[in-house]
Amino acid sequence: MSTAILTGQPVPGSSIEGDLRSLGFDVRTAADAAEAETLLAQVPGQERVAVVDARFVGHVHALRLGLTDPRFPLAAISGAVTAQPAARQALTRALARENSAGGTTLVDSLADRLVEALDTEVHRPELGSLVAEVPAGPQARNEARQAVAAVDDEAVRLKSAVKARDGFFTTFCISPYSRYLARWCARRGLTPNQVTTASLLTALIAAACAATGTRGGFVAAGVLLLFSFVLDCTDGQLARYSLQYSTLGAWLDATFDRAKEYAYYAGLALGAARGGDDVWALALGAMVLQTCRHVVDFSFNEANHDATANTSPTAALSDKLDSVGWTVWVRRMIVLPIGERWAMIAVLTAVTTPRITFYALLIGCAFAATYTTAGRVLRSLTRRARRTDRAAQALADLADSGPLAQGFAEALKNPARGLPGFTAPAVALLGGLAVVATAALTDFGGPWPVVAALLYAVTSGLAVARPLKGALDWLVPPFFRAAEYGTVLALGVKAGVNGALPAAFGLVAAVAYHHYDTVYRIRGNAGAPPHWLVRAIGGHEGRTLVVTVLAVLFTAAQFKVALTALAVAVALVVLVESIRFWVSAGAPAVHDEGEPA
Repeated sequence: MSTAILTGQPVPGSSIEGDLRSLGFDVRTAADAAEAETLLAQVPGQERVAVVDARFVGHVHALRLGLTDPRFPLAAISGAVTAQPAARQALTRALARENSAGGTTLVDSLADRLVEALDTEVHRPELGSLVAEVPAGPQARNEARQAVAAVDDEAVRLKSAVKARDGFFTTFCISPYSRYLARWCARRGLTPNQVTTASLLTALIAAACAATGTRGGFVAAGVLLLFSFVLDCTDGQLARYSLQYSTLGAWLDATFDRAKEYAYYAGLALGAARGGDDVWALALGAMVLQTCRHVVDFSFNEANHDATANTSPTAALSDKLDSVGWTVWVRRMIVLPIGERWAMIAVLTAVTTPRITFYALLIGCAFAATYTTAGRVLRSLTRRARRTDRAAQALADLADSGPLAQGFAEALKNPARGLPGFTAPAVALLGGLAVVATAALTDFGGPWPVVAALLYAVTSGLAVARPLKGALDWLVPPFFRAAEYGTVLALGVKAGVNGALPAAFGLVAAVAYHHYDTVYRIRGNAGAPPHWLVRAIGGHEGRTLVVTVLAVLFTAAQFKVALTALAVAVALVVLVESIRFWVSAGAPAVHDEGEPA
């Protein structure tokens, strides 16, 4: 139970006390600042507490936004301030100062004075057309009440439940009704985590239907995949509608999208195999391409998150195009965001074959990746941004360098022992191309991929030997991802035995999960995964070397078994650590808005 301390004389006809109780607050009344301080001291330390002016006039949703959002330790709107347990001391200090300065008579506008006296950051939510005021007299109070009556509180709440920036398909084909589904869920006490889990289960059933390999199964899979996406939109809208943000919810929402999509790829590949068509290489290629696309997004955003002098002619042109309405939707659609992508996959699954579905997916994602990456390269070359130590550390964490690369990086930190004229992304690209090309172009079981993997470990160390603050250094993590995943794909194809590509698919899926987990830890300001985890699973260069060594030591059939064992081992280690972290009390209470791609 949360506690609200209502200060001052109650206003006849005011609904503030009932409004606070409807939001889950136990309401207590303080006649003066001294009594408010006493009541504050009586509230258990593990509870949220709010100080609210008894003269407050406004919408219930304005109070909800200001007083119940779990993401912010301190928050305030006009006439009300709230503190979670982590910020209780700051509120107590501010109230003590106000009480000692004003005696026992200064109770009017106490909540607003406390906000001014707080010695830490206070979140102020955007209210838009919602009303939150403390009228000074009867006339102002009547005007405020009329303003409240003129705005539909529930309509604003429903509208704000929808993500502000989304793809065309999601905005016009899903959100117009999924928001009402979110409200239906809220009124029945369902949580966003339950809806997220339902979305995952629906997608897994869709994958199972696709795996049957029958036309009826493919049609059912397409329908269920679309319904899974509706639920995927609903969980975030429910979180925004009811402000049910949570640590566990952030983890589930961040990881289940990829789990659903990649499980569906596997289902399509299994279904195609039942019909005599082996498309596992296409499924794995689609997963590699999509994951690398996301790493480009993550790396670019982290590199420029807090950069200074962060402007460029390219960015200015993009902003100018955003002022022309139709160009916004065209540009959002051509990057094939999740809504458009899942709709395309669902329709093609129902009416064509898995092979055609994967061909369309690969072509669409390749075009989208080229378009977005080219635009970001142009921005980086023209903006001359000065990147911070935080950005360089985030890129280093995203690089996922293991003991080999770190050891070479330490040995190469002396500039005289580096490669003059070579930038970090160029070195990463050359090393990655060498190992992937060698794995793809040489005979399976030959020693050359191992030699190339050793060279890749050296170039990887050189690429991260200096802080990643260059204009294009954000390309280093995507190049590492493409090199590792591409090597596994190439060796799986070269093995040429049944089961090798599914094993490669499983290994890339396990490693990709680790990389997505790293991204969302950084985004939640919780830091990268612990060093022991990166060392335990070898880092990107270590895993690449291990896979090439396995290809040399074993026959193709044995390689399949070894690859499967490696996939299971990596998956167990990263999943156990990830689950431990995200369900622990120390993880941040956030809700990620999700990636448009």
